[in-house]
Amino acid sequence: MPAVSAVTEQRERTRDWEEWLAAHVPASLGARVTGLTERADTLVVFVESAAWCARLRFALLELEAAARELRPRLKGIEVRVLPRA
Repeated sequence: MPAVSAVTEQRERTRDWEEWLAAHVPASLGARVTGLTERADTLVVFVESAAWCARLRFALLELEAAARELRPRLKGIEVRVLPRA
């Protein structure tokens, strides 16, 4: 069941990133995150508005080296807007 394995692996990576983000950004900023995923060795973080997108993008620029400690193959970090439903 490779599909189940892939889904389980993706969920584990997402949980790892959620924990990493909570440990590295202020709670006020982390509370604005609406989701995250890892795609093609790129961390994609979604936030609720363009204003928070800019703030988080700036904060993550300084943390990119720390992110590579968790995933050495990480190519980059993208921050996108995804409002809460």
